[in-house]
Amino acid sequence: MSTGYVGILSAELHFPGGHSLKEKRRELQSVKAQLQRRFGASVAEVDHHELWQLARLTLACVAREYREADELLAAAERYLGAQAFELGRVEREVVTLEA
Repeated sequence: MSTGYVGILSAELHFPGGHSLKEKRRELQSVKAQLQRRFGASVAEVDHHELWQLARLTLACVAREYREADELLAAAERYLGAQAFELGRVEREVVTLEA
């Protein structure tokens, strides 16, 4: 019996035009909301909290099939890459629990 798959994506975001933490947080709030709506992902800012121009987001999504989870991660990465900020290092992994 399959237990499903969890896709995990961690991405570093660079805001070269950022001038304040308030500005960065406003942008991150919008990006996080879009990732949640578009991909059903849980999203958290996990690093660089006090830096104006840098953030690291990690998102997780759950799917029945490996391919579905992998496609969700690929689509989320494409979405992030199409935004006004610069997309830095991205790490992706799909995991499952095997009984």
